[in-house]
Amino acid sequence: MGSVGAADIVLTLNIPLVLTGPVQIQGFATDEAFDIPAIKSAEIMMGVDGILSAGFVFVPIPQQISLQADSASCAIFDAWWTQQQSTRTTYQASGLIKMPQIATKYTLVQGTLTGYKPIPHAKRLLQPRNFEITWGGFAPSPSS
Repeated sequence: MGSVGAADIVLTLNIPLVLTGPVQIQGFATDEAFDIPAIKSAEIMMGVDGILSAGFVFVPIPQQISLQADSASCAIFDAWWTQQQSTRTTYQASGLIKMPQIATKYTLVQGTLTGYKPIPHAKRLLQPRNFEITWGGFAPSPSS
């Protein structure tokens, strides 16, 4: 029986005009590290005569990332957001997800920071901070 635990997943981001090089994101939240929801793979229309037409369309790929409040990686998102605010422009990232349990890696391109939680929700314990990167594309491939 194989293992499908998330403990050894690696997410690396590269934001060239914000960071000096690729960085590994660490300090994921307790019950969730990140998620990419199901995306539409085609646009469809049903004609009044019952004939279905379909076509390829490009779609944005949102990725939610949840980090513990004390994660050092929160500083990466803080720097990204701060840089965008100070220059009033966006900075694109690239990324790589490695999932050794399923021998797959995912290459992410044209990422934009589209969701930013500036501070953790203060409860009994500080709650995870959530960030969203919207990717222009990704490609799965086998990894060893």
